[in-house]
Amino acid sequence: MKKAIVIGINGQDGSYLSEWLVRNEYQVLGWVRPARLNSIDFLPKKNNKIQLIEMDMTESSNIEKCLEEFQPDEIYNLASPSRPHESWKFAINIGDITAIGVTRILEAILKINPKIRYYQASTSEMFGSPCETPQSEKTPFAPRNPYGVAKLYAHWMVQNYRYYHGLFAVSGILFNHESPRRGLDFVTRKISRTAAQIKLGLASELKLGDLDARRDWGYAPEYVQSMWLMLQQGCPGVYVIGTGETHSVREFCQNAFEYLDLDYQRFVIQDENLLRPKEKIQLVANTLRAKEILGWEATTHFKNIVEIMVSSDLEKLQNGEQNKSLSEKFSIGGN
Repeated sequence: MKKAIVIGINGQDGSYLSEWLVRNEYQVLGWVRPARLNSIDFLPKKNNKIQLIEMDMTESSNIEKCLEEFQPDEIYNLASPSRPHESWKFAINIGDITAIGVTRILEAILKINPKIRYYQASTSEMFGSPCETPQSEKTPFAPRNPYGVAKLYAHWMVQNYRYYHGLFAVSGILFNHESPRRGLDFVTRKISRTAAQIKLGLASELKLGDLDARRDWGYAPEYVQSMWLMLQQGCPGVYVIGTGETHSVREFCQNAFEYLDLDYQRFVIQDENLLRPKEKIQLVANTLRAKEILGWEATTHFKNIVEIMVSSDLEKLQNGEQNKSLSEKFSIGGN
């Protein structure tokens, strides 16, 4: 039985990845940020193939001790505060965890067992203001916030440890990916949740920023499979993961409300305080390399993703779930 460490197991991606690994007969050790062990809602309460521990990404000695004791075959690093546009408030913390934390892990792998295979969760935020569209593995980076800068530092460190130390270290440059496990501080979940609340008479309006902003939105359970595939290859590398198409916030609203037999125009209000600067060049993935080498491509269509999320929120609200923001519970992982 293979062993894998999932860093940030209590996030959207971490929970789906751990489920995928268990289905593939892995023993999983999940790293959770200190004081977050009670924030694991999505994982099975009793599963002898999943073990959880608290781990501080700033403490090299504890990282090394864990690797020595658990002896993993693979490590998946999904840990990072994941709200890019709020990252200016936490620039130092993000740098210490998202950037330097990766170097600590790579150094621990070198010291304990250089045969460990390592996955780094990179992000389309590293492209920032891209010079071309769509973006591929060869597109120059130009991050625009501390989150993107920290992720780029980690991305380059992974590449350098791969080249200079021969580590099997890969980077997945993932574009936006959604699911019912997305935090409420993300616009997609805000839309799906509020639409369900309006349907049930629990809310009367939805305030959003730029309705014409576009994103390359995919389905998170599929994206974690690409992470696993990257570590099963003969050679390590970098892969862009996305759908290759974009949809607007307006389209997301339209599909969400139509699924509930509602007209989004009656309830959605554009709030100027939520507007962000217009993007000159669109972020959208060129996934040719992933298709050719990994045999991976997105298969869940945009409309289906929206309906899955709305249906899930509607069911939770109908079952009397407390209207508590998931952002209070999940601060690690995700693009």
